[in-house]
Amino acid sequence: MPLPGVEHQTIRPTYKIWRRKTMDRSVTAGQLKDKSLFQDTDDSAVPVKSVCHNCSKLKIFLGALAFSFFAKGFSGSYMKSMSSQIERRFEISSSIFGIIDGSFEIGNLMVMVLVSYLGPRVHRPKVIGVGCLIMSLGAFLSVIPQFLMGRYNYERITVTVDNSSMSVSACSPGLSFSRPVTDATETPSAMKNFGLVRSSGMFGPTLGFLLGSFCASLWVDIGVVDIDAISINPKDTRWVGAWWLGLLICGGVNFIASLPFWFLPSSLPKEGQNEKMKISHLPVRGDHCKTEPPVQPQLDFSEAVKDFLPALKKLFGNPIFLVFIFLTILQYNSLVGVITYETKFMEQQFNVSVAKAIFLIGVVLLPITIMGMFLGGFLIKKFKLRITEMAKFACITFIVAYLLNLLYFTCSCEVLQVAGLTAPYSGLKHLSFPKNNFMASCNADCGCKLDQWDPVCGDNGITYMTACFAGCKSSTGTGKNMVFHNCSCVEGQGHGLGNSSAVLGQCQRESCTKAFPYFLALQTACAFILVLGGTPTYMIMFRTVSPDLKSFAVGIETLCGRILGGLPAPIYFGALIDETCLKWGTKNCGGSGSCRVYDTKAFRNVYLGLIAGLRAGCCLLYIVISVLIMKRFKLDGKETADIKNTERSTSKEAAVDNKKEILPGARTSEESEETCM
Repeated sequence: MPLPGVEHQTIRPTYKIWRRKTMDRSVTAGQLKDKSLFQDTDDSAVPVKSVCHNCSKLKIFLGALAFSFFAKGFSGSYMKSMSSQIERRFEISSSIFGIIDGSFEIGNLMVMVLVSYLGPRVHRPKVIGVGCLIMSLGAFLSVIPQFLMGRYNYERITVTVDNSSMSVSACSPGLSFSRPVTDATETPSAMKNFGLVRSSGMFGPTLGFLLGSFCASLWVDIGVVDIDAISINPKDTRWVGAWWLGLLICGGVNFIASLPFWFLPSSLPKEGQNEKMKISHLPVRGDHCKTEPPVQPQLDFSEAVKDFLPALKKLFGNPIFLVFIFLTILQYNSLVGVITYETKFMEQQFNVSVAKAIFLIGVVLLPITIMGMFLGGFLIKKFKLRITEMAKFACITFIVAYLLNLLYFTCSCEVLQVAGLTAPYSGLKHLSFPKNNFMASCNADCGCKLDQWDPVCGDNGITYMTACFAGCKSSTGTGKNMVFHNCSCVEGQGHGLGNSSAVLGQCQRESCTKAFPYFLALQTACAFILVLGGTPTYMIMFRTVSPDLKSFAVGIETLCGRILGGLPAPIYFGALIDETCLKWGTKNCGGSGSCRVYDTKAFRNVYLGLIAGLRAGCCLLYIVISVLIMKRFKLDGKETADIKNTERSTSKEAAVDNKKEILPGARTSEESEETCM
């Protein structure tokens, strides 16, 4: 299964068609040894110095294409890793971020079918270059809100200073609280070949997540604020990293990726066929034999429209391809949901910072995924697996991975104990208490504001929404080192008078932290086995679709996966995750912002339950597609014959000079050859 942001499905037809386009023209016998020809955008014959020059052009194209896929994966994975940072920076819910994330697919949907259907008739290198430029522009435009909205002000309480000492009080009768204030001051300094292509696309997400980890560990307003004055750390749910910095880097990378494509021709002679083409088609000067150069196929839009529906009917009339489409849709839904919200799940469930979660995905999960994907392809080549064997292999590996996936539910973690929210002020867990009853006798006279979230951890291991709700009367220290003392709500739980205290931040859940390595090991094993069958699964489509419709099939498969998977999955995953929120933040202008505390048990059941449900459907479809393939290719012992026929038709198509991959609606002129008498 391909990663998001690494859309390698279209590589084969694009590269295959691009290098097939050839032309004929007359040259001398001497030139035949030294010259090679290719066709430019205006159908004119352009001489090239040597065959090696053609090879260098091909290598340049492959290198540029590989780097463009790297840039695409790099940008896409970085954006996914910044989901929590963007939610907090703009105080939006997960469902709203899901809409933003899903809208990325809208641009792809607008041109995907058009490019895959009409692709052979356009200047493909320039089309790729335009796409990279649009990605670059989009990344730069996404940064603008950061500078339009000013500096990020996270919510925190204000405290009063005792005139007799340097102590400050969070609990004061009739104390008035201001809106969130800036926690930092200005500083003087201002803010200063297919394996080849596919592997490059795989490394893009890895580096994208590593960049995301680095940026998430930096304060959002780095360079214009005093970092030492910030009182929260990256584990705090109000922390926002420098999400915009990575987007500037992504925009630059995509811009660089676009440059080589503007200097490439629309086509080159087919690799390895230069001499054969010239000998068979190009007469020597002085001969009376004359050959007309082939005319580049012209697209008739009326023919294209007329032939589109029959081609679509032919594809969906193939039951194997139809089941494959449904399988792709379910896999897209589960994968996009995981990639988008996995870091949030790790943070809330196992008490790790977002930066650490992103880093672990980048250095552990993605490399393992790459290894599994290439191992799957190696096994196909090593053992020369037939299509029925590939179907069985893919089915078995996915079912094994699904069974491992169910073990996620055993990695349970206790809910964060927040006084008045998930735990009573008395601290006795077995007692029932009214939910969202934030006030108690110990803080009734403190004048605490209910919509504030500036958590402190008491000596008793219970988290309080603010030091005011803990009833703290004094404090020492500043910034991250501030400690509150004489906390009446903590004293009422068996602590000596005047000896109870609280520190900034939520209480650490040690049991959750200890369970995290086991979860990570299980996730790594599951991901490896899951992608092991990814390459065989994708090969099923190419082995069961007629050669003239392969490019179109890739476009339809990608379109369906994105419009029914990539677009809705972040939205409904986010909406269901929002339902598990216990405490919402507050915007500066009023209204609820991003979630501060989740019911981790409900979060786990919703998130893992959605993934398990989608993958259960995938298991069923894997079984169905395996049965269909075995019936089709083993009926009357025709499997070997069918495969040989497919390979023969493909090799024949490659051997015929000037043959193009024909799509519905594309007309080609017949080559006229005169025989010398």
